Amino acid sequence: MSRPLLIVLALAGLARAAADDAAPLDGFTPAAAATERRYENDLKAIPSPERMRAAMEKLAARPHHVGTAAGKENAEWMLARFKEAGWDARLERFDVLYPTPRERVVELVAPGRFAARLEEPQVAGDPTSAQRAEQLPSYNVYSADGDVTAPLVYVNYGLRDDYDRLERLGISVKGAIVLARYGGSWRGIKPKLAAEHGALGCLIYSDPADDGYATGEIYPDGPMRPKDAVQRGSVEDMPLYPGDPLTPGVASVPGAKRLPLARAAVLTKIPTLPISYGDAQPLLEALRGPVAPESWRGALPLTYRIGPGPAKVHLKLVSSWDQHPVFDVIARLPGAVTPDEWVIRGNHHDAWVNGAVDPISGLVAELEEARALGELVKAGWRPRRTIIYAAWDGEEPGLLGSTEWVEAHADEIRRNTVAYINSDTNMRGTLGMGGTPPLERLINGVARDVEDPETKLSVWKRRQLGEIVKGSQDERAELRKRGDLRLGPLGSGSDFTPFAAYAGVATLSIGFGGEDDYGVYHSIYDDPSWVMKNGDGDFHYGRALAQVAATAVMRLADADLVPYRYGAQVDAFEKWLGDAKKLLDKKRDEAKERNLELDEGAFQAASDPRRPTYPPPRLDVPPHLAWAPLENAVDALRDAAKKYDDAAAKLDGRKLPDARVAAWNRALLGAEQKLCDPAGLPRRPWYRNLLYAPGAYTGYAAATLPGVTEAIEARRWDEAEAEIARVSRAIRAEAALVAGLADEMEKAAR
Repeated sequence: MSRPLLIVLALAGLARAAADDAAPLDGFTPAAAATERRYENDLKAIPSPERMRAAMEKLAARPHHVGTAAGKENAEWMLARFKEAGWDARLERFDVLYPTPRERVVELVAPGRFAARLEEPQVAGDPTSAQRAEQLPSYNVYSADGDVTAPLVYVNYGLRDDYDRLERLGISVKGAIVLARYGGSWRGIKPKLAAEHGALGCLIYSDPADDGYATGEIYPDGPMRPKDAVQRGSVEDMPLYPGDPLTPGVASVPGAKRLPLARAAVLTKIPTLPISYGDAQPLLEALRGPVAPESWRGALPLTYRIGPGPAKVHLKLVSSWDQHPVFDVIARLPGAVTPDEWVIRGNHHDAWVNGAVDPISGLVAELEEARALGELVKAGWRPRRTIIYAAWDGEEPGLLGSTEWVEAHADEIRRNTVAYINSDTNMRGTLGMGGTPPLERLINGVARDVEDPETKLSVWKRRQLGEIVKGSQDERAELRKRGDLRLGPLGSGSDFTPFAAYAGVATLSIGFGGEDDYGVYHSIYDDPSWVMKNGDGDFHYGRALAQVAATAVMRLADADLVPYRYGAQVDAFEKWLGDAKKLLDKKRDEAKERNLELDEGAFQAASDPRRPTYPPPRLDVPPHLAWAPLENAVDALRDAAKKYDDAAAKLDGRKLPDARVAAWNRALLGAEQKLCDPAGLPRRPWYRNLLYAPGAYTGYAAATLPGVTEAIEARRWDEAEAEIARVSRAIRAEAALVAGLADEMEKAAR
């Protein structure tokens, strides 16, 4: 923990008052709220750190990537645990395309020769690192096969800004193999951009400046990545669609229509492999050409140069393009009043190797939640709504298990789901919260009611104080003034994606982190030994995650009136609209700057004769877009949200007829659907949510108002205008629904 945060915590005090059993809860009458809080307090005492540790030792004992016997055994073991806890549980199987490498070659062929090791060695004191026969080789799944020899070019993180810098330097990657370092964005963007710029292959390495010796002691002496460790990972173009590459939009079940491999647009266009910084160093040392800009230089003991050449590299990848089964564990507690309304909770169970942190640290918390909820049922509690707990398979390659399950049950999910709550990895630190804005007030309330294991403050207060310490002056002012902490918009990178972006249901993604340096991500060293030495080895934050997630599940499952609130929705939309306007201004400034530089001859002469055109073309200055329809739609939602939130607050103290509340709840479940369009985003029809999606060139990071902002990025002005109109209609539709419900609720409150 940082010294400034310790000082703030000390000044704030390390104790907090116990939650008042009589405190109100959104969607509950006072009597129901008191009963709910008593059950919640009982629940919080049940999750056991000792049981979590035992579960991790079991589930992370062996490598368990997609298609392994260990993965199937883990699914069956969890199935038995759910059944023991009183849940109705079963496995759902899908058969998905899952290539694995048969041949991998990376070698320097000029000047001199060097063959990359492409293996991670066993380390002393870590027994699972020796499980060589079961470990998946280091590779990037869904990379194209290929056998290429070409000059090498270093491209920093391999992102858009880096290629702009290369353009200014007159350096082309056409016909080259690029060497990019991990970081800055999701890995799949790196080969995507490299191919778009004409590269023939892509290597991605972990620089010690980012997660190696420059940031701390390397494993096993510390938590950071040793020189031969490699970050595996997917390079499926998930911004197009996640899931089985051959079955976009339909479940990969027997009889499903599958695309031919050549038509699977999410596969990379060029061969791509990850390497360690031990293997990358000789390649970088062989480069000449311009010295890399200061911000491009890592921590290896060499002069970082860009190339191209004289370094020439041979890259070969041959994969086995087979189908393999994935097994989702699906468990249910039936609702006592409205069983056709669902609260869904999930965490994945597959891993790249042993995966003790990613994903088992989050999964063991979920299993303890399920046991705790089962204990409450035995004590007489009955959830109003059906609760579904899921342990997803195949998340690591491309959200396979969750996406196929959502596609298989899409109509039911859209019709019945109150909320989906996701977690993934979990470590020590502050509570991370992302999600759809109508759930902001709910999860903030839950966070206020769970104690942080380290500071003894609420996890909400610790998060708030931590944000104040590192925030800007404006951010600090908002944090002190605003009643709730904002939820970050959801992009991709975990199993919430098909729920939020495709099914269009209210979604949360939560987990603790920030205290632990996690340098062994997606390597063979992410195992129980690493966790016990460097992570949440006492599982106190696993217990805290179980308390937060299960409390949120209970409140969503038990509230008479679904506890959505819409003021935060308006705040979010206003911010996203402001961001879109700023982006347009930025594009205007970029065009003026580029054209001025061209007039002044500021670009260097091309150093590479393979470059097709040089200098770069002039840019058209953006026109003024018609923002008024979107501004008016947000205004309409603001009025509707205030009416709704006020009316819902008045009803919290009243017991109303179940039939009336049931009708309101059914309408509320359709509110998020109003923000979706079955036609999807331009060129990305799988993504139906018009308000947020993973960015086409950001990967994990969310693009808000994606149809609008990506049209601006691509300088498609007519499309931007059309998307403004489409988003405006969607927001107005939601505003009309919310306003209509508010009118009915106001009448009932009289």
